[in-house]
Amino acid sequence: MGETSYERELQAATAAVVEAAAICRSIQGAIGPDVLEKRDRSPVTVADYCSQVLVCRALARTMPHDPIVAEEDATDLRRPEHASVLQRMLSELAGAGLSGEAEVLELVGRGNAEATPSRMWTLDPIDGTKGFLRGEQYAIALGLIVDGQVVVGALACPNLALGDELGSVLTAVRGQGAFMAALARPGERRPIRVSDRSDPSQARTCESVESGHSAHDVSAEVVRRLGIAVDPVRLDSQAKYAVVARGDAEAYLRLPTRKDYEEKIWDHAAGCLVVEEAGGRVTDVQGRPLDFSRGRTLAGNRGVVASNAAVHDRFLQVLAELDVR
Repeated sequence: MGETSYERELQAATAAVVEAAAICRSIQGAIGPDVLEKRDRSPVTVADYCSQVLVCRALARTMPHDPIVAEEDATDLRRPEHASVLQRMLSELAGAGLSGEAEVLELVGRGNAEATPSRMWTLDPIDGTKGFLRGEQYAIALGLIVDGQVVVGALACPNLALGDELGSVLTAVRGQGAFMAALARPGERRPIRVSDRSDPSQARTCESVESGHSAHDVSAEVVRRLGIAVDPVRLDSQAKYAVVARGDAEAYLRLPTRKDYEEKIWDHAAGCLVVEEAGGRVTDVQGRPLDFSRGRTLAGNRGVVASNAAVHDRFLQVLAELDVR
């Protein structure tokens, strides 16, 4: 393996998201109906932070000088009013070999690095907050960006089935293809490819569950104009990238809901690479490649369209007709 094979990075990223998925599963499994009734977000808060701790620790062990740009910040955890969250984290992490409060806070803080286009990891420790609380889809998403380009992606989807097993992990290295394995056996990976369906009217689409994340009314009009008879499948998180990458859907639409919104890099880096390496295509709504060189957001892009490539131009054409930008 040469210097640019990224084998070490791939192994570290895969192990990191698999370990984080295990603790997230444990916390999600203990969520009862009372949590939803009270709109109690504390379980996902605890899981978010625990996931970030484990991923940051895994990367620190192998690549201690790599910056990590993650969603969560340690500032709130240090406040007295969040003492109960910190204590619950320490309880959940007790079996992970962590030495205590100071180490946990330090590891969370490792995810607060400044974004740099030269080399950085970007992490969403739990992508799909509401899916997590509902017991549905969520993901642990980790990507390595080098010179503004995503080169390694690892996406753990604990509730995405692979055959008869619940839980999948999808990985990709730029130029080396995309792979999927059961979460319980991440070493037994197999290559995946997008579907070869080329008739846009037969395309299966997916989009966010939450209407605040994507303009569902516009998506519905796109589907109508293309003559697609099947309603979009709605699921949370970058699991949508996963279903496109493995051929269970032809397109994922994330359409702009407000003019001032900028997509976060951690919401797309891993999934984008997995789809591209599976033979698909990912652009914004105007057909521009996603630009990961601008810091913490995709400031140069508007919305996201991910597809099997064969139907991509037709979707972009309809979006242009609808003046979506």
